[in-house]
Amino acid sequence: MWNFSTDPEFQEKLDWMKEFVHAEVEPLDLVFNEPGHHHNVTDRRAMAAVRPLQQQVRKQGLWACHLTPELGGQGYGQVKLALMNEILGGTNWGPRVFGCQAPDSGNAEILAHFGTEAQKEKYLQPLLQGDITSCYSMTEPQGGSDPRVFETTAVKDGNDWVINGKKWFSSQARWASFIIVMAVTDRDAPPSDRYSMFLVERGTMGVNIIRNSGLAGESEESGAHAYIHYDNVRVPADAILGQEGKAFDVAQVRLGGGRIHHAMRTLGAATKAYEMMKERAVSRFTQGSALAQKQSTLQYIAQSYVELLQFRLLVLHAAWTIDQGDKESGQIGIGSAKIMSPRILQDIVGRAIQLHGSLGISNELVLGQYWIKAAAQGLVDGPTEIHEIKLAKRLLKDVKPAKGLFPTEHIPTRKAAAYQKLKPYLEMSKEDLA
Repeated sequence: MWNFSTDPEFQEKLDWMKEFVHAEVEPLDLVFNEPGHHHNVTDRRAMAAVRPLQQQVRKQGLWACHLTPELGGQGYGQVKLALMNEILGGTNWGPRVFGCQAPDSGNAEILAHFGTEAQKEKYLQPLLQGDITSCYSMTEPQGGSDPRVFETTAVKDGNDWVINGKKWFSSQARWASFIIVMAVTDRDAPPSDRYSMFLVERGTMGVNIIRNSGLAGESEESGAHAYIHYDNVRVPADAILGQEGKAFDVAQVRLGGGRIHHAMRTLGAATKAYEMMKERAVSRFTQGSALAQKQSTLQYIAQSYVELLQFRLLVLHAAWTIDQGDKESGQIGIGSAKIMSPRILQDIVGRAIQLHGSLGISNELVLGQYWIKAAAQGLVDGPTEIHEIKLAKRLLKDVKPAKGLFPTEHIPTRKAAAYQKLKPYLEMSKEDLA
């Protein structure tokens, strides 16, 4: 890990975080290790262990640093938040201990911007304190994350809205106190004005969890990603978050910075896999020598180091552009980081697994979990392919076509122009050159 902070006081906080996470947070991952356990605030035993750690984080002034001071945070910019999330990336419980766990962090920002005073009192403050958890319910089984094919609707009925439809992979719904649901409110409107966001209390009649899906290798009973049927779910008029038809505007409040944090947490996991790879290289002997003496191992380590450094600089540059208020460059950086996240993690974890052999794919190391996480990173917040297309369109929008028949860098064409430009010098006589 490389230190990039130019703020000595903040660097001290980062150094404290590294030690604290290793000594106090990582043990939570080993004991309270059921799928999604770090979101289950109803587990009193686990929370009894977590609460004192959260108090230590508060004393250090590192609690929910993404939030503004009036909401109990530090109002840190994206660079500082990125550096913090890099440290938290190798753990499950770290974000919960530091008050920045997804989806609660993004949902809190939505509530802070668009919630009514009653909603803020009932949900926002307990969410900020870490006393409850929440769910963001958007994707659907037939269309994934493509809103253009969403079938879940919300229809006005008197002073209420009635929601009907099915949502897929609504993570943490089984423990959530409330769910933010994206639904179609006007099928005839343009896509940008077709959808709205609603706050739905978890216990509302008609919110039926069909099943809780788990990731590969997890038991059927312990899944944390709900398949939900909203069956005539009736909510009051003020349950709508933001303006009717402006779900995308609401969503943007939670997405941009969140993607930077996702990327830095991915970097944290990849860095941990890299450190495990190095340790394995000097510890394991086979066919007469240490793995560290094998050419392929040396290439693995060199490639991983370079990729980690490149990715880290990419994400920190994206965070810096956001802090500078450069919206366009920030979007380009966010898209780039989203594209690279699954690739970096998959490549480095894959090499680490290879060096660890059968132990690498066992449940006795974290590498198998990281491998699944790499696949997930290619899907969360939209498929990688969508981000590639969006990024390419941004990069091409100001590019002008070549003026002539050949490309701008066509050597014969440029050479002719260069000769014309320099013709006076080429035609100078010997007397002129004397």
